Amino acid sequence: MINPNIEAILKQIQGKTLVAATKYVDSDDIRQLFALGIRDIGENRVDALLQKQSELQDLPIRWHFIGHLQTNKVAKIINLIDVLHSLDRLSLAEEIQRRRNKPLACFVEVNISKETNKTGLDIQELASFLDSIRQMDKIHVIGFMGMAENTSDETIIKRQFQTLAELRTSMAKYGDFPNLSMGMSNDYQIAIEEGATHLRLGSILFRKEG
Repeated sequence: MINPNIEAILKQIQGKTLVAATKYVDSDDIRQLFALGIRDIGENRVDALLQKQSELQDLPIRWHFIGHLQTNKVAKIINLIDVLHSLDRLSLAEEIQRRRNKPLACFVEVNISKETNKTGLDIQELASFLDSIRQMDKIHVIGFMGMAENTSDETIIKRQFQTLAELRTSMAKYGDFPNLSMGMSNDYQIAIEEGATHLRLGSILFRKEG
């Protein structure tokens, strides 16, 4: 199920952190990714992460949670992941602060497409949110995450990724946020051009020939 052209993709994104989004694949596929040198695995669902982590505990994988995390499920996984890409509300931050044993690397999710069906903070809420969590010692904000609109108009995608990149500068007084988690299988090349440090790639890694 691994894309036969995966080595060309890995070469193309050299220097970036590839987070393999494994929502639709099983542990055997993840083992194949690991054999190719991919160490960062991203899951969208709590139960799936727990199952795959149990099946792959012999591998030194860096586990990323990349989906929407419900507050009532924080206790189940928060001490089992290395990076959270979807910190999007104060109640979630407070629950992490209560449950986490040591600082957790977090991306603050921002709704850069301004779509009502997408999660993430509104841009105008970001400053007050960062100020509110400054004293939470279990949360280490390492950057911002965003999803561009699902459109064929590359100008729109480019502008939305630029918006996320600009937050690194405009939010500098609240901390150092060097990383940008943006770009998925359909738009990762644009994300690279706009400064992505972390790419969340799924289907392109597993596409079958033909």
